[in-house]
Amino acid sequence: MVASDGTDAEDGEDPLEREAAAWVARLSSSDATEADRRAFETWHGADPAHAAAYAEMDALWRRLGQLPDPRPRKGPPKRLAALAALALIGGGALMHQIGLLDRLRADLWSDVGTIEHATLADGSGVDLNTDTALAVRFTERERGIALLRGEASFDVVPDPNRPFVVRGGGLSVRAVGTRFFVRADGAARPVGVAEGRVDVSGPGGRALVSAGEGIRVGEGALQVVAADVERDTAWRDGRLIFAGQPLAAVLAELDRYRRGRIVLLDARLGERRVTGAFDARNTDEALDAIAATMGVRIRRLSPLLVLVGSPL
Repeated sequence: MVASDGTDAEDGEDPLEREAAAWVARLSSSDATEADRRAFETWHGADPAHAAAYAEMDALWRRLGQLPDPRPRKGPPKRLAALAALALIGGGALMHQIGLLDRLRADLWSDVGTIEHATLADGSGVDLNTDTALAVRFTERERGIALLRGEASFDVVPDPNRPFVVRGGGLSVRAVGTRFFVRADGAARPVGVAEGRVDVSGPGGRALVSAGEGIRVGEGALQVVAADVERDTAWRDGRLIFAGQPLAAVLAELDRYRRGRIVLLDARLGERRVTGAFDARNTDEALDAIAATMGVRIRRLSPLLVLVGSPL
């Protein structure tokens, strides 16, 4: 388990690459201001390493056909999907900082691409999925958990006098003794119950969820639906299992377990169905398997950017 003292234990991701990508994206935007350009010149000239990182990202952007040609031209810019892809990398710097803030507030957290296990003071078990942070707020009356980001699965020790309550993603999930998971990342199905029963409340109302069921958030209401919770929580054992799910959804899930972005360039391709089991700790292997079995094209343009498109 990584200590919760806020120390950043990154695995080699270059912060200059993120900053340079953000500057390329910003200066190529139609709403870039003179103040932006002056700030860029200050950053660019502050260190030769800044200039080198910017030149590398600028070259990548140009190879993708991103930057406007200085000559007058007609028609819309090309490769808008790729433009959005690199802009996402620049935006990733902000998301990275938000993640660090959540970790500073957390008692337990997991890094991107890792799965952590812990035992709480009451004996309850908790599994933290990739990029997850939670704060433990136990009192004499309640065993409270604030899920700050990500996803966690709980195996709760019964205590009728102190209910176990997880709050995250706008929901409050109350249990006495049960096994369930909660996601706080805006997922359409943020709660699932493997054993026992939980009481879920939020802006969309209130619902009792039993084993084999989950919550679906739709049209402002909480809906109880059947769920394969064991499959949904296979990540606890390092597995990601998909059964007839759209490729777009599968790529979005793989994206949670890696730094940078996986960008789907073909919306129609994203509708194709995927069935399979992948190693959550090796998303590159999963991408290669998808490419081999579905005939899609995988392009790794940098450690932070993977494009998925139709074959040539």
